[in-house]
Amino acid sequence: MGRSKQLEAAGVVIAVALLIFLPRVSSDYVVGIAITAFTFTVAAAALNLVYGYGGLLSFAQLAFWGIGGYCTALWVMDAGGSFWTGLALAAGLNAVLAIAVGWPALRLHRDSFVIVTLAFSLLTFLVARDWVGLTRGPLGLPGLPAPTLFGTKLASTQSIYYLSLAFLVASLGVLYAIVTSRIGRTLLALKQNQPLGLAHGVSPTPYKLFAFAVSAALTGMAGGIQVFYLKIVDPSILDFYYIQAWLIMVIIGGAGTFWGVVIAGLVMAALPEVLRFSNELRMVIYGAILVVAVLALPQGIAGWLRERRIARLRATIERA
Repeated sequence: MGRSKQLEAAGVVIAVALLIFLPRVSSDYVVGIAITAFTFTVAAAALNLVYGYGGLLSFAQLAFWGIGGYCTALWVMDAGGSFWTGLALAAGLNAVLAIAVGWPALRLHRDSFVIVTLAFSLLTFLVARDWVGLTRGPLGLPGLPAPTLFGTKLASTQSIYYLSLAFLVASLGVLYAIVTSRIGRTLLALKQNQPLGLAHGVSPTPYKLFAFAVSAALTGMAGGIQVFYLKIVDPSILDFYYIQAWLIMVIIGGAGTFWGVVIAGLVMAALPEVLRFSNELRMVIYGAILVVAVLALPQGIAGWLRERRIARLRATIERA
């Protein structure tokens, strides 16, 4: 194992250890922000798999987030099923929907793919708001019960914290395994030069469809955990500020970099809390942050650090 890999592994172990002990030294309010940080980071990392590695800007992540929340809640409240089965169903349903939406959309131009995923999210919001018989409309589904694990109710904020932390570690493990494998390298190569990949006989559709389905499944499970922490799901789960927050995390962290997006997601978790002072200006502020991030850090923090490292290396070589 190289030195960089050893440092990376040590950093992950230290970070997980600190996160494990966080609830013992923090208030429920801080722990609640951390829960949102974990679910947001998974959603942002899943979006990064599609956008950063696959080169596809997908607004469908918002729909997958909301569908995951509604699917898990409806399974528990109406079907009488368990929370864990609901999460599994949410992941499976989102993966199927991702394939159903992605298969025809990937045959279109990249800009058309953006429009299709945006339309899918808007359609999902209309269903959540207007299909009152299923989703209860604007009233939503309040009073979601606490998940049960081995006969013990996870009713406290700390219990949900450790559940979301375990989900974060597992999800990031899956995503890291993908992006460091041949699949991840192929996605990056196709993003940078798809005609060259086609010339070598590599079909982009299966790779991109796989990334789209995996990201949909993980985003749906994150949405399911989030609504059970909030104990309610309603059409506001499909508010566009969610997708804006994830895009900000991906862009600031560095699209196509793994740890940059993860760190940006965890650090910027407090942003939704900070912007609660004005629901009217929240979308404007998110949009302004996105514009500034794109102009000031086009390659994200990870890209900026990489450029600085290269510049120092060049300076050292020139002095030598």
